[in-house]
Amino acid sequence: MLRAAEQECRNHNQYYVGAEHLMLALLEERDPLILQELKMSGIDIRELHADVRRVLGAAEDRLWEGILVTPRVRKIVVLAEEHAGERPVEPADLLVALRAEGGSLAAELLRRAAQSATPAE
Repeated sequence: MLRAAEQECRNHNQYYVGAEHLMLALLEERDPLILQELKMSGIDIRELHADVRRVLGAAEDRLWEGILVTPRVRKIVVLAEEHAGERPVEPADLLVALRAEGGSLAAELLRRAAQSATPAE
C-alpha cells in the first residue's frame, strides 16, 4: 500500500508521502472492506476521492532524488500494525489507523465527508 501511496506522490510531483497520498492509495485500491466502511459511514467515495485530489494539487515538475515518508505516515503505519496484531496489515487497518491518528488533512476530509452525510437534526 505504501508503494501505491508513493506512486500517488509521484503523480502529483511531490517529494513526500503524506497521509493524503495514503488515503488516495486506499481509495484507488477499491478494497471491499474499505468501500463498505465508507458507505456505512454515509461517505460518498467519489466525492471524497475528488476532495483528496483537490487538496493535493500538483507541484512543479522536479527531478526525483527520492521520496520521503512523513512522520505522520510512519505513525499511521505503526497504529495499523498495532491494530492488525499478529496478522499482516490490511488496507482496512490503515484506514482505521488514519482515522485514529486524526491529525492529517486526510482524516479531516473523512470527518467532513461523514458529517455531511449525516442528516442535520
